[in-house]
Parts: sequence; C-alpha cells; structure tokens
Amino acid sequence: MKTLNESQLNELQQDLDQIRDQVIADLGERDANYIGKVVRLHRSLEVGGRVMMPFGFIPPVFLAATTALGLSKIIENMEIGHNVMHGQYDWMNDPSLNSQTYEWDTACGGDSWRRTHNYEHHTYTNIIGKDRDYGYALLRLSEDDKWRPAHLLQFANYVLLSVFFQWGVGLHELEFERLRNREITLKEKTPFLKEFFRKGGRQAFKDYVFFPLVTLPVAPVVLAGNISANLMRNLWSSTVIFCGHFTQDAETFSEEECEGESKGHWYLRQLTGSSNFTGSRWVHLLSGHLSYQIEHHIFPDLPAHRYPEISEQVQAVCRKYGIHYNTGSFARQYGTVLKRIAGFSLPDRLRTRLLPEFNNAVA
Repeated sequence: MKTLNESQLNELQQDLDQIRDQVIADLGERDANYIGKVVRLHRSLEVGGRVMMPFGFIPPVFLAATTALGLSKIIENMEIGHNVMHGQYDWMNDPSLNSQTYEWDTACGGDSWRRTHNYEHHTYTNIIGKDRDYGYALLRLSEDDKWRPAHLLQFANYVLLSVFFQWGVGLHELEFERLRNREITLKEKTPFLKEFFRKGGRQAFKDYVFFPLVTLPVAPVVLAGNISANLMRNLWSSTVIFCGHFTQDAETFSEEECEGESKGHWYLRQLTGSSNFTGSRWVHLLSGHLSYQIEHHIFPDLPAHRYPEISEQVQAVCRKYGIHYNTGSFARQYGTVLKRIAGFSLPDRLRTRLLPEFNNAVA
C-alpha cells in the first residue's frame, strides 16, 4: 500500500472533501432529471420485453424480447437499485428513490444488501478477513488464504457464481464459511433465511411461474426468455463487480495496517483497493457507473452519473500524492481478473513461477 505521512493524509482528505463539497453544492434539477430519465428507460424496456415475450416463438422476436428484458434488469439493478440504495438520491425526498426502503429486482433482499455491501464492504474494502465481498468467501484471490487442493476447482466455482450471481449475492449473509467452521449455527441465521426465502421466492415466482402461466400456451417460450434475461443480467453484473476490486493492481490490506485509520487513510485505501475500466457512455450506464469504481468508493453517496465529471479531479489528486490510478480498457482489466482467479487456484510455488505479477499480491 502506498504510504503517506499524517500531514499528507490530512491534506489528501481535504482535497477529496473539497471535490465532494463542490458536487453536493451543485446537486439539483439536472440530477433529478437524469434519474427520472433512467427510470423511464428501465420501465419502457421491461414493458417492451414482457409484451414481446409471448411472441418469442418467432426467433428474432425472442432475441429482441430477451435483450429488452435483460437490459431492463441490468439498468434497474446497476444504475437505479445499487445507486439508490447507496443514498445517492435521498436528497430528493422521493419515496420511490429512498435508500432505506427501495427494493430491487433481484433475489437479494434490500436490507441484507444494505448490511453486507453498503456497510460491511464499503467500510472494510479489501481488508482480508473483514471484507467478505473480497472473493465472496468462495474464491482464493490472495496469499493470505492458505492454498488447498479444493482451490484447483475455483475457476469452475467462479463460473457457477457468475451464472447464479443473484442467488450468490442473496445468500452472502448466510456466512456459509462460518457455518462450515461451526463458528455460528443455522438457528442464528433463521431471521436472515426467512428474509431470503421471502424475497427470493417472490422473484422466482414472478419470472418462472406467474409470467409463464399467464401466457399459456407459450409458457415454455416465456420461461426460456425470462431465464435468459436473468442469465444476461447475472453474467454482466458479476463481471462488472469483479473488475472493481480483483484486478492485478487492486491492492489488499491487513487488519493490522488499518487499525485506528483516519479519514485520509480510509480515502487512500479506497483509492488503491479499487479499479476502473474505460468504455462508451452506454457501458458506463449499464455498469451503474461502477466503471468508475474508484470514484464510487471514495464518494458512494454522490449520484453515480457525476463520476465521469470528477474523474479528472480525482486523477489530479492521485498524481499529486504519487498514488496509482488503476484504470484500463474493460478487456484488459477483466483479463487480469481471470488471471488472478486462475493463478490463485494453483499451489503458490507453481503460481509464483507462472504468474510472477501476482507475487506478494497482498500489500
């Protein structure tokens, strides 16, 4: 981890707080119009996809319906749900965009996400042993996790996690690894499991029972379209999220080096533990602007569409303190994610020989 002295950390905090204050002072109609337009786009795509789906026995219509429904789910989850639940639009006092009550179109309950992601991940970003989003307690991505033969299969586990991503995120709070080690009991997780089955059951009923049933006799076509749309959303969202923290240059941290950290140190950890990727305006929209993961992690409650505007200022701050601003093309960043997953599936002796760029990956 890049080290700065206390004076530099204080100055870093002041520089970043100044950027944040500028955006806060400028929030208003432009931001409200933006999120309103995105909500209308999502609804139009969902209605279009649902209406076309019963005619999906015509192959081009099936492709159009599935794409429209998949895009609507991606936009709702990434640019609306994720960002609204971070509190980015609470200042509007719009009940439909309230961070504490919003419920998104995925199997993970909003309250569970607010506990595991909004609090846990954003507080302890990339601290090994504290941030359970780092590898989702399923993947070995650093030397801190001792290699075991089972890790040879972790690339297959990664593929399965991506395919069923909404269910993986939904079950994240179950803390399976602690259940397996008998640190907690299933009885202690009963309230969470009730919440999970209630939300997950509602999602499954909607996509896999209700809409197919009301479109008899073409239920199999509608069922196939809904499964395909969910798969499209799962693969895209997992890929975007993995690119945020698991790239080659994204740093990890120990609990000891983060003890009693100041706000400036917290900023430094977010800057060096996150990674961006470049792309078109549509790539940024469909990623919920998590293509600007660095800006998101230092300012999680600022409207995400503002991140491209402040990126140059954040980069200037990084240059001032000699901090690496981790960005690159989507293909390059995702390529390093796949190499990290594959590399740490191997015994350390073999990995250090084949993939020396991941040696001493934990700062």
